[in-house]
Amino acid sequence: MLKVLVICANGTGTSLMMQEKAQMSLIKLGVENLEIEHSDLNNNNLEKYDLIFCPINFIDQFKYVEDKGIKLIGIKNILSEAEFKQKLEESGYLDELKKK
Repeated sequence: MLKVLVICANGTGTSLMMQEKAQMSLIKLGVENLEIEHSDLNNNNLEKYDLIFCPINFIDQFKYVEDKGIKLIGIKNILSEAEFKQKLEESGYLDELKKK
């Protein structure tokens, strides 16, 4: 199962909207076996996730997770399902994510 986290500043409204866009994008791209959660910037349990989405302006705070094998994707327009899909396709992660 693919474990996905969506992070925003407060972990409430924005991340919930991002969660919906991320989930729809992943499903449309063929990733079906997934568990997706949302959180604020203070989440200290990032190692349990395979993929993390965050607004592009926060991405530098989470770069360290890539050293642990966690995939990280920054999103500029957090309400754009098209951008989520595009970033996933461009990431080179899709084949690996589908196998989780």
